[in-house]
Amino acid sequence: MSDVVVLGAGLAGVACARELRASGVDVRLLDRGYVPGGRMASKRLWGRPVDLGASYFTVDDPGFAAVVDDWAARGLARAWTESFTVLGDDGTRTTTGPVRWGATHGLRSLVEDLAQDLDVERREVADLAELGARTVVLAMPDPQARRLVGDHPVSEVLDREWEPVLALAARWPERGWDLDGAFVNDDPDVAWIADDGRRRGDDAPVLVAHSTPARAARHLDDPAGAAPALVAAVRRLLDVGEPEEVHVHRWTFARPTGEREAPYALVDGEPLVGVCGDGWGPRPKVETAWVSGTSLGRALAARISAGGIPST
Repeated sequence: MSDVVVLGAGLAGVACARELRASGVDVRLLDRGYVPGGRMASKRLWGRPVDLGASYFTVDDPGFAAVVDDWAARGLARAWTESFTVLGDDGTRTTTGPVRWGATHGLRSLVEDLAQDLDVERREVADLAELGARTVVLAMPDPQARRLVGDHPVSEVLDREWEPVLALAARWPERGWDLDGAFVNDDPDVAWIADDGRRRGDDAPVLVAHSTPARAARHLDDPAGAAPALVAAVRRLLDVGEPEEVHVHRWTFARPTGEREAPYALVDGEPLVGVCGDGWGPRPKVETAWVSGTSLGRALAARISAGGIPST
């Protein structure tokens, strides 16, 4: 039996497990998927990884900046752009902001890099009791965590709802657009379009479009059924031809609604339960997930060190 069991091998779960391991805490990391990554997911399509989850990340926290600097020095992460297009009923404009980062081998490769010294066990978990652990970390969206906790007191803080999104990946025979990414306003089907070739740095003629929550909600049982509407929207918005191939991925819990300032939750009970992820913190971002997982890992390590949790 390990001191801590972490459920969820996305960025937050991996960051939490790494922090615990670095503090000398025995930790198990479980995930129902075959590979770590969570919503920083990349799928190999058309001979290359395509980012279907998170589109990019920004850097503000000093600790996360050090991680990104290491990724960049090893050629894993790359600065992508500071400017995006905004498309809407009122026309087209450009918006600038912080540097957005991409990953040479897809964003999932960054989570895999952080997890390389951790043993990620593939396992489906139905409830906390089956783990037999004194301390459990739930690194996942609130709706998924609620399914596992039953009447544990942590259920009272798992009150944030999440919206669905469909990600359409589409490949053309050649590039027919000139943008890095586009925020889409006032469209019933598409909310965001990313140039996957430019963010990866290979200029492949591949776009990834994220649907609106309303469009996604109508196709949760049949994601591929949304492809015609999503393709039509991309063609209309960018004035491009028909793509050669498409792929649709469903994210039932893509992003949280509302606001939450706390970076994580830690709730006493049997077992002690911590919760972390990009749903904890001021904005749901990649960096937020790393900060949340790292902060929770440090808090748990300090509590274990102080004798607040009996070691196994």
